[in-house]
Amino acid sequence: MPPHPETWLRVTPQGLHCEPGGFTIDPVRPVERAVITHGHADHARPGHDAVLATPETLAIMRARMGEAGAGRVQQPILPGEVLRQGGVEIRLLPAGHVLGSAQVVLDWQGSRAVVSGDYKRQRDPTCAPFEVVPSRGGGLGGCDVFVTEATFALPVFRHPPPEEEVAKLLKSLALFPERTHVVGCYALGKCQRLIRLLREAGWEAPIHLHGALVSLCRLYEELGVPLGPLAPATVAAKAALRGAIVLAPPSAVQDRWARRLAEPVVGLASGWMRVRQRARTRGVELPLVISDHADWDDLNRTIDEVGAPEVWVTHGRDDALVHALAQRGIRGRALHLVGLGEEEDDPPPGAASEGANAAVPDDGGEAATAAAHGVGGAAARRGETEDAAARRGEST
Repeated sequence: MPPHPETWLRVTPQGLHCEPGGFTIDPVRPVERAVITHGHADHARPGHDAVLATPETLAIMRARMGEAGAGRVQQPILPGEVLRQGGVEIRLLPAGHVLGSAQVVLDWQGSRAVVSGDYKRQRDPTCAPFEVVPSRGGGLGGCDVFVTEATFALPVFRHPPPEEEVAKLLKSLALFPERTHVVGCYALGKCQRLIRLLREAGWEAPIHLHGALVSLCRLYEELGVPLGPLAPATVAAKAALRGAIVLAPPSAVQDRWARRLAEPVVGLASGWMRVRQRARTRGVELPLVISDHADWDDLNRTIDEVGAPEVWVTHGRDDALVHALAQRGIRGRALHLVGLGEEEDDPPPGAASEGANAAVPDDGGEAATAAAHGVGGAAARRGETEDAAARRGEST
């Protein structure tokens, strides 16, 4: 009888730890061996001795943390390759979240667990799509335990096609050609996805970037993701930005930096823009519901396609998802992992300064926002008020 994954995968203060392999997945504290699912700062942190990740994720970590911060020993592994550590077979499969993001497939003594990391099922022209772990044959599903996120695990969150949201932006540009359209988006993943969606929709003019977004756009292009003509927004004359698209971190679109633009139309690309009150309270005139996380339907569809009899939930609205699973006869378990989805409103730990423009959030804390606003419950477990949690920053 194969051992159940709960006998060899443990929740520790560092994160989800594989005991026979001696490694931790997305550890929040420095460890000897880390397997990193993607480059967002709540999953990829500095100080580990050895790091296993996709080549793209390692490149992102080096760009954000420096060579030393990305791990003393960096071991790239391509999707589908198999590496053995302490008798555990490790494979990575695309997660569709951002460039280089991966699920972690673990096999040990006939038992299999799949750790999704953050993921989405919508099309993204900047990264490989999510792959459902294949069946093992003999009537067995893809795994014994599927470990999933639950950032948008409420029925209210159903993301529209991103092409429709980009069409809203282009329609607004046609209606207000004299105004600058400044859109808040996170530096890793969302920014580059939005640029590619605009190019596919026919926008060929230069897209202007806040200084905090430049370096990762440059890295994406080095890694084979063409973005078209880009220009710095920080040095452009006010008149030159009339009728232009400017992308900036969410915090920048609400401060003095955005007010220097020509009658700006303020937009924000986020799954949280589904909640109209959130758009109003943040002064967002053009909410764009574009998310790099799976919505309610795609979370449940993915779980059904994976076919695991048991699902563990790392972070997000775990209570709603566990309840929905129970109604379908699937055992659910909330792991309450600390640190995931808690992106700070500052540069990532150990990141080299890019000047004043870099002191803004860059990536994947949609789960932090869920917790902070009662969608998740993590804030309440830490004894925080809603407002205090919200000030930590958020992502999409």
